[in-house]
Amino acid sequence: MRAVSYAQFGGPEVLHVADVSVPEPGRGQVRVKVNASVVHPVDLMVRAGGFPAPLPNGLPYTPGWDVAGVVDVVGAAVDQFTIGDEVIGFSPWLQTTVGAHAEYVVLDAAWLTHAPAGVPATEAATLPTNGLAAAQALDLLALPAGSTVLVTGAAGQVGGFVLALARAAGLHATGLAGADDRTFVESLGAAFLSRSDTPAGTFDAVIDLAVIGASLLDLVRDGGGFVAASPPLRPETVRGIRTVALEVLPDGSRLGELVKLVTSGDIPLRVAGVYPFAEAAAAHDRLAQGGVRGGVVIVP
Repeated sequence: MRAVSYAQFGGPEVLHVADVSVPEPGRGQVRVKVNASVVHPVDLMVRAGGFPAPLPNGLPYTPGWDVAGVVDVVGAAVDQFTIGDEVIGFSPWLQTTVGAHAEYVVLDAAWLTHAPAGVPATEAATLPTNGLAAAQALDLLALPAGSTVLVTGAAGQVGGFVLALARAAGLHATGLAGADDRTFVESLGAAFLSRSDTPAGTFDAVIDLAVIGASLLDLVRDGGGFVAASPPLRPETVRGIRTVALEVLPDGSRLGELVKLVTSGDIPLRVAGVYPFAEAAAAHDRLAQGGVRGGVVIVP
């Protein structure tokens, strides 16, 4: 099968299309014929050799966390999917290096759920990683309805999902984003705060996706909550504020709940561009330019 691959670290030019073996599912797994996947900032970091922790397997790597596709083979002890089912899912790449930028990928059935009906694969693929990140960030805070939360990086992929989920949960969100993003932020029921403004007031919690850092703790009430974008960025607690870090975990059941919100129109899906395997380097370049408002999608 064909897959996006790289055998050395470096710039986008190290990416190429390789012929690799078709994987076979084991017990509790399914093989998915991939229709779309998504490029994430961490993919650029790993490709450049800048990821700060060891990975479970060495080069070459096939990147890709999200999958939208069709079940092709069902392994033993799998009863929730059958051949031909349209599915989406999340591959915990940093733990497995099993990449979805390939014609086929094998994942645990528990990491998948049925795709939203009538939604193109290029859109559905934008949900798993970033949607789960947003949902799990709010789960970590466990805020009751009516609570206030400040979301930095609110117009990014994770930030947009956080705002949508906050609205669905009855939270009062304020989104910190660029001036051009006001319409989007407010369309999700959040108050808008420009990056050029100095945040003021007190919030029950902050989700810091823009990596502004510990200075935001001044905006959290005593005993409130703070979610950092990754474990190395978690600040020390002050004034009883519970500080936690986001580590996205595969969860087919939780992903299924997000699919329902997509179907009901509560969660918008955004695509910034679609690139075939042969243009993977261009996809990485686009994401590296910044200011992306939607998923950078890879298709076979």
